[in-house]
Amino acid sequence: MKILIAGGAGFIGSTVASACLDAGIEPVVLDNLVTGRREFTAGRTFYEGDIADGRLIDEIFAAHPDIEAVIDCAALIVVPESVAQPLRYYTENVAKGITFLGHLARNGCRRFIFSSSASIYATADDFSVDETSELAPLSPYARTKALFETALEDISSTGEIRVVSLRYFNPIGADPKMRSGLQVRRPTHALGKMIEAHRLGETFQITGVDWPTRDGSGIRDYVHVWDLAEAHVQALRRFDSVFEAEAGAGSSYQVVNLGTGTGTTVRELLDAFANVTGKPLPAVETDRRPGDNAGAYSRGERAASLLDWRPRYSLEEGIRDSLTWFEKRDSIIDTDA
Repeated sequence: MKILIAGGAGFIGSTVASACLDAGIEPVVLDNLVTGRREFTAGRTFYEGDIADGRLIDEIFAAHPDIEAVIDCAALIVVPESVAQPLRYYTENVAKGITFLGHLARNGCRRFIFSSSASIYATADDFSVDETSELAPLSPYARTKALFETALEDISSTGEIRVVSLRYFNPIGADPKMRSGLQVRRPTHALGKMIEAHRLGETFQITGVDWPTRDGSGIRDYVHVWDLAEAHVQALRRFDSVFEAEAGAGSSYQVVNLGTGTGTTVRELLDAFANVTGKPLPAVETDRRPGDNAGAYSRGERAASLLDWRPRYSLEEGIRDSLTWFEKRDSIIDTDA
């Protein structure tokens, strides 16, 4: 099988490409390298460019007419940045995505896997959500994901394309073989900030301590990025059967959550981090960040029933692999990045 991965030089996209290679699936990578890394494309068929570039998409399909599916990981993802630059986020995540769908349809591509986000869910009383839960995205980033999903559902209803939307919870870790990992040196998510504080001898900031969670800090479902990558492999292998199963019968659009089923607060993540490193990390309480929400974690068995997928890696393994990656990062990525 040969597939196209848009955004395949980014953190998740490159890890998905590695998992595909390990599973005997050939990835063709498309990335404009705005946030992706050329280093993550080494040894892979790679096209540098934008998903909205029709000529380039036509060129890719002309050279690779045997592409059977597309995985779309191409997006901007930083919540505070989306608050400051909403026009950029709607352009990149929605407008260009819809243009991309038109290019794919012209080239006869009918299988589309979308990298979506659990940030689109409304906060439930117990913070757990499944695929039928109410949607209420709170940041421009989350709204771009929800809006594009709406477009995908409408477009797929015509039969032009079938879509599996994979709603990620919170990716951590790295490729266990250390082929790729989080590309940015100064990440904005909680674990990345912990690692930065740990490496620099600084104090970690707990952003928001007045959420209605069990300890006041935000709650998240931390899933290892390699588990996420293997879920994509399963989605490729079982793509057609997803729409034959009871949950997808008669439809051309299917949603699957990818999480561990366990909610971890920021304070609990801090404790787990200390267990891995062997010493407590100094922390201070601060205000919420723009666009933040209390968080959520997954419930339900749709990923298991439709994709035959369950996460295998623990929270501590995710933390350990993240730490290992940041020790190796500068030997793999240009140190000026």
